[in-house]
Amino acid sequence: MAGSWYAGTPDGLNLQIQQLFTHRLGPGNLPSVMKDGPRNFVGLIVPHAGYMASGPVAAHAYYNLAFDGKPDVIVIFGPNHTGLGSAISLMNEGAWRTPLGDVQIETETANQILQNSDIIDLDYRAHIREHSIEMQLPFLQYLYGSDFKFIPICFMMQDLQTSREVGTAVAQALKNKNGLVIASTDLTHYESQSEAEKKDKLAIDAALEMDEEKYYRTVDLNGISTCGYGPTVAAIVAAKKLGANSSDLLCYGTSGDVLGDKSAVVGYASISFSK
Repeated sequence: MAGSWYAGTPDGLNLQIQQLFTHRLGPGNLPSVMKDGPRNFVGLIVPHAGYMASGPVAAHAYYNLAFDGKPDVIVIFGPNHTGLGSAISLMNEGAWRTPLGDVQIETETANQILQNSDIIDLDYRAHIREHSIEMQLPFLQYLYGSDFKFIPICFMMQDLQTSREVGTAVAQALKNKNGLVIASTDLTHYESQSEAEKKDKLAIDAALEMDEEKYYRTVDLNGISTCGYGPTVAAIVAAKKLGANSSDLLCYGTSGDVLGDKSAVVGYASISFSK
């Protein structure tokens, strides 16, 4: 997505991310990574639309993460928008490249995740054209350079049982490691500002309760068109198993708040789960 959903050159991308942090709807300041931060964050929910729309909201997640310190391995859950690949697709080797450099996949932990679950497949095809996981990497690179590794897991199947199993498998693999899980998702798609705000509040409140079944039921019963409900369930489950006992809504906004057209908006939220 470099050159379209976000800037395609190193200088341009660094500048773009800086502008998202200082945006009127962003945190307002540039982040400063605390090398000896408390590392209480074990989970984040972050949007993944083009930076020009969701970037200011996403910036809140990474601004707060910077003060929490630096995770060594980050598992990123994202929905499958393309229909390519397996139902649950993980990559366990190689690197992903953005204009800010290469990010290596953490092979040992990836293989542990595969061993912990029979429903996660080793499959790179789901990731070829998928944006949801990729959109998180430049923010992480802006904070940490190449000094972290990650594992991408793409969800085509997002039912409650599957998502719980993935979250559990990841938590088992991250036990006793300096890890973080990120669920990449947007919220309501292409409804009016007022309707999106009403529906998104229901989903956000359920996520903040860290009750994955209530969250899943809320999305289903209210017809909330969030694309990454499975990744969100997996992140809630993993975060709780990794010791999370508190949650915070870091920012909520819509594409209408950023771009001005409030007739048909997409909702975005940044949420943290911490121990």
